[in-house]
Amino acid sequence: MCEIGDRLGFHERNGGNASYHLLPEEAKSAKKRLAKKKTGPWVDIGTSVPELGGDLFLVTGSGKFMRNVAYDPEVNICLAELNAEGTQYRIRWGLSKGGRPTSEFPTHLMNHEVKTRLTGGAYRVIYHAHPPQLIALTFVLPLRDRDFTRALWNTMTECPVIFPEGIGVVKWMVPGGRDIAVETSKLMAKYNNVIWAHHGLFCAADSFDNAMGQMETIEKAAHIYNIVHSMVPKPRQGITSEGYLAIARDFHLEISKRFL
Repeated sequence: MCEIGDRLGFHERNGGNASYHLLPEEAKSAKKRLAKKKTGPWVDIGTSVPELGGDLFLVTGSGKFMRNVAYDPEVNICLAELNAEGTQYRIRWGLSKGGRPTSEFPTHLMNHEVKTRLTGGAYRVIYHAHPPQLIALTFVLPLRDRDFTRALWNTMTECPVIFPEGIGVVKWMVPGGRDIAVETSKLMAKYNNVIWAHHGLFCAADSFDNAMGQMETIEKAAHIYNIVHSMVPKPRQGITSEGYLAIARDFHLEISKRFL
């Protein structure tokens, strides 16, 4: 996923990050294999995620380049273990040349907590990237969930199929802290994809394939929107609300009627 995202131009320099919430059986196996290895010190997360206490997360490192993850994972990613209270982490493996998890680890963990609660643990991947067409769109459209949902849904039929719940938008905030993590996690309770204005996109999914698929689809939709609106001030036609309902019926989807 990291390699594909870099190839698509989503990860300039050290831009973007990703995390994976290990399944209980995976965590048990990892802890057994790492039992005799030296662990890092406990470090404050900067937020509290008590529902994830004791769990293990595979997460990219702060300042690391996504293009290097596949070539040298032990240097660029790590296994981070949370304490029982979900307030601190320690590194159990990885970042062998030093470092810490991504500065946006608090956002990842708060998103994981929300998705674990809502999906019963089915959603385990959080992926953050900087897709350029979508970022460009955040300078043009009103920074509201409805405006972005309708704009992206209307670009191609696949969009309401892939994100029928819509898409959330966080207005510009300084990244990496608790405040933006709180705002993002609130929206993750409604959506699987949340835009950070003038910054990028967070996707939550049940697999790496689906996380990347959501990222690609939303970026392609933004690209189509930008092409169309560079050609004409107002498109001549598009998908209607009745069309969205027909898609929902035929594909057996629960489409968000708030956006019709």
